[in-house]
Amino acid sequence: MHYYQHHIGDFIKATARLSDAQTIAYLRLIWMYYDTERPLPDDLEVMAMKVGSSVADVQLLLKAYFVRDDAGWRHTRCDKEIADYKSHIAKKSNAGKASAERRLNTRSTPVQQSSNDSVTVVELTNNHKPITKIIAKPESVSEEVWQEFVAHRKRKKGAISALVLKNLEKQANIAGWTLDQAMAEMVSRNWQGFDASWVAAKTPTAKPASSSDREKNWLFRKSV
Repeated sequence: MHYYQHHIGDFIKATARLSDAQTIAYLRLIWMYYDTERPLPDDLEVMAMKVGSSVADVQLLLKAYFVRDDAGWRHTRCDKEIADYKSHIAKKSNAGKASAERRLNTRSTPVQQSSNDSVTVVELTNNHKPITKIIAKPESVSEEVWQEFVAHRKRKKGAISALVLKNLEKQANIAGWTLDQAMAEMVSRNWQGFDASWVAAKTPTAKPASSSDREKNWLFRKSV
């Protein structure tokens, strides 16, 4: 322990009949107890040397204020203070770990809400202040492909930002594709991203079928 609560009134009452030398020896025994955080060893000569007292005084003090067991000379008040100290340290440590984990989980966490032609992105900054950004549907992308793309990004837990769309459009241009075609390819192939090298010399995939189109196809096959 680095410190302990010294109750002056209790100490004065407990040591009222001791001489000054005995009081100092008793105080040093307590300090030794707190410093090691364990019972005092059963070696009177070594104990007397460490506290600068006589063997007789140390023996008297141990019998008067301590209790002997298999671990050594135990002090009830010291044991309680040590237990309270360790409990306090453990609580501070657990609180610190929980706080660090909360900061890690909330730092730059994207929360997305989609509408027909835009996506609302709420970003939590380091000081937990939200910043709301509206990501509009690019004009070159059809409504059908945009909705499929937004749903796909949600399933992949990927953010939709201006930077994401810019990089995607850049790779689409390198491949000679439109942004609409690149998004459709990502959805159909279940890709997290898009790179021009992945589709070199490849014909763009058709737009992903909407729910209504899939229903029409099913009814057609059934009628046939």
